Order: sequence, then C-alpha cells, then structure tokens
Amino acid sequence: MSRRTSAKANRGRMNAGLLAGGALVALVVLTALVSFFWTPHDPTLVDAAGKLREPGGGYLLGADKFGRDTFSQLMVGARTTLYVGVVAVGIAAALGVPLGMAAGMTPRGWLSELIMRVNDLVFAFPALLLAVMLGAVYGAGTLTAMIAIGVATVPAFARVARAATLQVMVTDYILAARAAGRRRGAIALRHVLPNIGSMLIVQASVSFAIAILAEAALSFLGFGTRPPTPSWGRMLQESQELLFSTPRLALWPGIAIALAVLGFNLLGDGLRDFLDPKLRRIRAER
Repeated sequence: MSRRTSAKANRGRMNAGLLAGGALVALVVLTALVSFFWTPHDPTLVDAAGKLREPGGGYLLGADKFGRDTFSQLMVGARTTLYVGVVAVGIAAALGVPLGMAAGMTPRGWLSELIMRVNDLVFAFPALLLAVMLGAVYGAGTLTAMIAIGVATVPAFARVARAATLQVMVTDYILAARAAGRRRGAIALRHVLPNIGSMLIVQASVSFAIAILAEAALSFLGFGTRPPTPSWGRMLQESQELLFSTPRLALWPGIAIALAVLGFNLLGDGLRDFLDPKLRRIRAER
C-alpha cells in the first residue's frame, strides 16, 4: 500500500470516529432539546393502574413500577445529564485552565509548585467522596453533584493546560512577545490561550463523558438529582429490584448512558486527531 493510500485510510478512520461521535452527541442533544417542548407523556405522572406496562399502545418503551413512561423519562433524563455535564465541565475549565496556565508560565517558581501540589491533593478526592461531603453539609441534589464533579475534574484541566502551556512558552513568538515588553497577562490571553485551545476542547469532550458517568453513579447512590426530576442514574437505581423480572427497566437507561459516554469519547478522540497536526502527520507516515 502506498503512503498516499495509507494516509487516506488513516483520515477515513479519523473522520469515521469523529462523525460517529458527533452523531451520537447530536442525538443526545436533540433528544434533550425536544424534551423542552414535547414528550409522549408526563415523565413525572404516577399511574398505579399502568405500572410495569409493556411497550405499545402509546408507550414506546413501556412504563416503570410507578406507571411513568420510560421513553419520556429518558428524554428528560438527557436534559438533566447535559445540564450537569455542561455546568460541571464549565466549573472545571474555569478553575483548572487559569491555574494550569499560571503554573506553565512560571514553571520554576513557587507559584507553579504550589498550584501543582494543591492540584495533586484535589486529585486524590474522587467526585463521589466530594459529593458525600458536600451532601452532608448542604444536602444531596443536582447542584451538589455538579460542584463535586466540577471540582474533581479541575486537576485534569490544570494538568493539560500546564503541559500545553510549557510547549507554547518555548516558541519563537512567545520570546518575541517577551522581548517586545508585553505583560504576562497579555501573553497569556493573546498567545498562549489560543494555541492551547484545541487541547482544551478535547479535554472538555472527554471530561463530559466522565461527568455523565459520575452523575449517573451519584444519582444511583442517592447523591445526585433528586425526585421527581428524571435521571438516568436514578432510573437504574429504581429498576434494580426488578432486574430479573423486568430487565428492560434497567436496559434502556443503561444503553442511554453507554451511548452518551461512547459519543463524547469518540468525539474527543476524533477532535484530538483532527486538531493535532503532529498526530496527523505521524499516523500518515505509518
């Protein structure tokens, strides 16, 4: 196989992953948007007479043990999942990126050492433990889950931002900016941030997938979204006692979580391949 043919095959694989991830993410986003305007049934309406209703007759995926429409709950659950993910990743990026850039722009100073040691300390606390701690103080809920997931994800953004900033700081245009007397803040905003933006976008996509899993786990354990707001994680929790008699109740939210996580991971990998010219060149030469 010629090098040109190999390069085309590599680009095809990269595009396939990016398109597949984008399609899955678009499906989740579209479902969440549609749920604002329309659902087949009220997802919070309890109908004792229709509990465990089989699929059909206006109930596409059937009903749960409370008689609530499973498909409507999945639609609104997508909204909850995206809401938690966006806020959690926003918190992580807003805190982690400035800290990582500051550490990368002063790699041998006390500030960099302090930031990275605190970063390591926060990294030792998983989102679940932070959610339990915050829940004990402020009460469990969606806000608690968002803050816990966001704070737990700060170290990932800080590390990526620091590593990318270190690479940018040794380039010629940064040296020229310093020689021209530009202030450190101006260099960070005009030169560093635009050049590390692609890596931060990839990290945001991967962190979004982690946030989806974390929110589902927290809701499953009772530290996330509270009733009656639908949540994929709580749908799994409510279906566990009927896992053997009515497995479809756990099947659909499980598939929804898996597809959402897969979509954001594929999107992150595809964006990494697409936005990183060095990686594209290495794969093209193989």
